[in-house]
Amino acid sequence: MRNEYAADLGLSETDLAADWHTQFGRWFADAVAYPLPEPNAMVVGTADADGRPSGRTVLLKGYDPEGFIFFTNYGSRKGAEAAANPWVSLVFPWFPMQRQVVVAGRVERVGRAETEAYFAGRPRGSQLGAWASTQSSVVPDRAALDAAYRAAAERFAGVEPIPAPPHWGGLRVRPETVEFWQGRAGRLHDRLRFRRTDAGDWVVERLAP
Repeated sequence: MRNEYAADLGLSETDLAADWHTQFGRWFADAVAYPLPEPNAMVVGTADADGRPSGRTVLLKGYDPEGFIFFTNYGSRKGAEAAANPWVSLVFPWFPMQRQVVVAGRVERVGRAETEAYFAGRPRGSQLGAWASTQSSVVPDRAALDAAYRAAAERFAGVEPIPAPPHWGGLRVRPETVEFWQGRAGRLHDRLRFRRTDAGDWVVERLAP
């Protein structure tokens, strides 16, 4: 189960873009072109107010110099934990390319207009699912979930567009660190991290593998 990474790959300081979001854009484009299945899939790690962690895979829906955006039910486990403890992590596991991107930062809700604009572009089935599912809550069986979906479909029959639920919206992770990890032979991986300083500027650091 142990794979040796290629000897001719690497990541040097001179390879990096001037800022993390430009560098992420380069690697994300590489992941799309590779092609990887769902290259925007990322593992989101949150913790509750007592520090108990949890993780799950979600889809990145946007990024810019301000951070990384995904959407969720605010009442879900990740939504509740993000409200109680705003420190989160993201991992993009691009292992077929022998790469990872690891992000740590604080999460905040996006503006309601941004949520509504994104929701309007979702497939209708996904819109109904957002209304039907009380995400992360216990349900008695699949039949109850299907019944909730049918009820949502009946409620919004003939309604176009379906409005975004008030309990559903976007979260933006504003990074404090963004690490670019490139696998290397002998487990001497390259790890270059952009870190925001207390003064608000960014420095690049090499981490030991």
